Amino acid sequence: MAETDYSLPEIATGAVVLAAAIGFFVYASGPGGPSEAGSYELTAAFRSAEGIAVGTEVRLAGVRIGTVTGMELNPTTFLAETTFAVANDVVLPDDSAIAISSEGLLGGSFVEVIPGGSPFDLEEGGEILDTQSSVSLITLLLRFFGGSEGS
Repeated sequence: MAETDYSLPEIATGAVVLAAAIGFFVYASGPGGPSEAGSYELTAAFRSAEGIAVGTEVRLAGVRIGTVTGMELNPTTFLAETTFAVANDVVLPDDSAIAISSEGLLGGSFVEVIPGGSPFDLEEGGEILDTQSSVSLITLLLRFFGGSEGS
């Protein structure tokens, strides 16, 4: 059996890597988004909520303002009803729109709020009626390549 001697730089490097891994784990498992006390809930119904789940970011102008807190299928309308928490300091007009957007070809999805111009604001439990569902990349590619035939 061979005896292995570890040098001080190897041990120090291993300790730094282990500390960094623990730091990333603590950061990733920490609270994300507004706390329940500092937020209010809104709802929206999507034809397709593909790409989002509970915990998905809600953004306005690219800035995180909240988190998706619930999703369920409405058996009557067959729409994906979502609830999301928005920070109390963000006041949205009642004619705002909401869309499921993608960060790019390989990025994840997020919920984007597009503010309206109404003088009236959404209140706790309010519903955003103007929704845009996610667009499937595969569907877009099939339309692009399928549509070019016969031209």
